Amino acid sequence: MLAKVYGCAVLGIDALPVTIEVNINPGIGYHLVGLPDSAIRESNYRIAAALGNHGFRIPGKKITINMAPADLRKEGSAYDLPLAMGILVASGQLRKDGLDRCMLMGELSLDGELQPLKGALSMALQAKEAGFRHLIVPAGNALEAAVVEGLWVLGARTLSDVIEHFRGRKLLERVAGKDFLPGQIQDAKFPDFREIKGQETVKRCMEIAAAGGHNVVLIGPPGSGKTMLARRLPGILPPMTRDEALETTKIHSVSAVQPAGGLIAERPFRNPHHTISDVALVGGGAYPQPGEISLAHNGVLFLDELPEFRRQVLEVLRQPLEDRNITISRSRFRITYPCSFMLVASMNPTPGGHFPEDTGGHSVQESEMRKYLGRISGPLLDRIDLHMEVRPVPFRQLSDSRCGESSAVIRNRVVRAREVQGHRLSGTGAYCNAQMDVRMIREHCRLKPGPGKLLARAMERLHLSARAYDRILKVARTIADLQGRRTIGESEIAEAIQYRSLDRFGSPGSEW
Repeated sequence: MLAKVYGCAVLGIDALPVTIEVNINPGIGYHLVGLPDSAIRESNYRIAAALGNHGFRIPGKKITINMAPADLRKEGSAYDLPLAMGILVASGQLRKDGLDRCMLMGELSLDGELQPLKGALSMALQAKEAGFRHLIVPAGNALEAAVVEGLWVLGARTLSDVIEHFRGRKLLERVAGKDFLPGQIQDAKFPDFREIKGQETVKRCMEIAAAGGHNVVLIGPPGSGKTMLARRLPGILPPMTRDEALETTKIHSVSAVQPAGGLIAERPFRNPHHTISDVALVGGGAYPQPGEISLAHNGVLFLDELPEFRRQVLEVLRQPLEDRNITISRSRFRITYPCSFMLVASMNPTPGGHFPEDTGGHSVQESEMRKYLGRISGPLLDRIDLHMEVRPVPFRQLSDSRCGESSAVIRNRVVRAREVQGHRLSGTGAYCNAQMDVRMIREHCRLKPGPGKLLARAMERLHLSARAYDRILKVARTIADLQGRRTIGESEIAEAIQYRSLDRFGSPGSEW
């Protein structure tokens, strides 16, 4: 007897439909075809134990299972449930009523309990697109899958629950997804900018970075507040939209990160250690998985102690920073992961941690500084819009009991600036100034003679590249947006140039 059960395969962050065909004939054998990996080939042991513990059995006949399309590699143990259900129907132990309108996935333990799986949201989106009415997943994934509207998501805890559902004895209840309320941020979950004493210039730089989506590097000695500033950046970014939340959740879901409450509604903050490998950073492996840059999609990637990262690891960032996606190619397939993130990096000015003038300004210190900063390539620095010095906070400011502006107040200004940018860039595919291409820059960042001459002098004096020229214009456009100005003036250009400190001091600097 032939039975068909439907599941799906996760490839990248998307899912593709898979038809599991189970045929049972007289004879002996268990044949599983359709490019299954070792975890799927081992499924017969888990399925046999789970069925036996629930009063069923694998028939002692010739069982042939085809996972179509046969040329698509299937990975993971989440096919246990559809394989088990296919065997039950093909062997006559269960009627197939309703299985043709349902997609189901889940890993079985030996006692029949369903274990959480990866990529539940991607599976739910595929089930809806393919026209299925129901999706059965483990109860631990049900809330995540239920955010897809127009699909009945059923959460099951055991194999017995699924069997009883199709027998009509005890129907599984539909899981209702939580409503996504855009525009809401729980400030308690983010450190607040009001906790930072002093550093008003640096906080202004971080506000500009958030308003335009710009990358930023903070240069300063230990204890000056670089990490504190970076960790507070997500709290002043605009709230995520539903589309951003869906895409972010898909990435985290296929990485086996179970989103609490169904959707990831807060912008990610990823902080990998400097010993990370290039594969772990950008993604890949024998069975490709998203890397840290994709897990930071729609959020912040913080690289602390930037020069301590291996040169090879830093260089792989150059293309993703421009394209905002990363493509991983293998002999049989290609996978593209989105990685539209804000890069925030921090570093000491010298190996000893201090600026040369803070240690006497000896020539040895200056040469050490050049060598230390030389670990970061010029092309990578060109892709960072804002270079900001972070000086130690004097005691007078540290002991001041007054608090500065809260993250909520700063975020309101950032949101207003992003709304201006969204209206200006509507229909272009970009949603913030940092994403403008050359054509958009020429259209929206036109300079009058005064600001143009100022920028020309800076280009000549600092020997800036064409990419740095575009970065200055983007930052100046963001500063004008924060101030509610339609045109870019000399003050905006001058301030944007001041945020290129690694260029002003000689790439890397000749003096501080």
